[in-house]
Amino acid sequence: MDTKKDIDTAETKVTRRDFLYLTTGSFTVVGAGALVWPFIAQMNPDASVKALASTEVDLSPIMPGQSITILWRGKPVFVRRRTEEEIAEAQAVEQTDLPDPETDETRVQKPEWLVMVGVCTHLGCIPLGNKGEYNGWFCPCHGSHYDTSGRIRKGPAPKNLEIPSYVFLDDNTIKIG
Repeated sequence: MDTKKDIDTAETKVTRRDFLYLTTGSFTVVGAGALVWPFIAQMNPDASVKALASTEVDLSPIMPGQSITILWRGKPVFVRRRTEEEIAEAQAVEQTDLPDPETDETRVQKPEWLVMVGVCTHLGCIPLGNKGEYNGWFCPCHGSHYDTSGRIRKGPAPKNLEIPSYVFLDDNTIKIG
C-alpha cells in the first residue's frame, strides 16, 4: 500500500523547479540550434553552383548534320542532330567490334539527337567533331577515334564519351542536368 501512495504523490507533485528545468532545457536546445544553423547552412552550394546544375538548350536552329557545343558544369557538351546516314551507321555497328560495348539505342533518347559530354575518357582532352576514321569525333592528343554515337572505336581511350542526364521538354528544347 505504501508504494501506491508514493506513486500517486510522485505523479501529482509537480514543482515550480521542474517547470524551470524544462523551460531552461528547451531554451538551451533552441539556442544551440540557432547557433549551429549558420554553420550548417554555409555548407550548401551557393547560387552560382546551383545555376550550373542544369541548362536548357534550344534545338530548333540545329540543322541535320550540325552540332553545337554548350557549357554545362564547366564541361563542354556536344549536341548533334544526326542525319539518317549517321543513325544507320551507328546502329549497324556490331557489339563485338567495340572496346566498350554499348548500343546506339541505349545512348540516345531520340535517334536524331545525340547529347554527350565532350571530354575524352583517356586524359580529358576535347575531341574534334566530324573527324577521325569513323566520321565522329577524334581526339588529336593521343589518337582516340569515336564513331557517330560517341563510342570509342580506336585508340587509348577506355570508355565511350559520357552521356549526361537530359530530358526533352518539348520537340525543340532539352534540359541537361
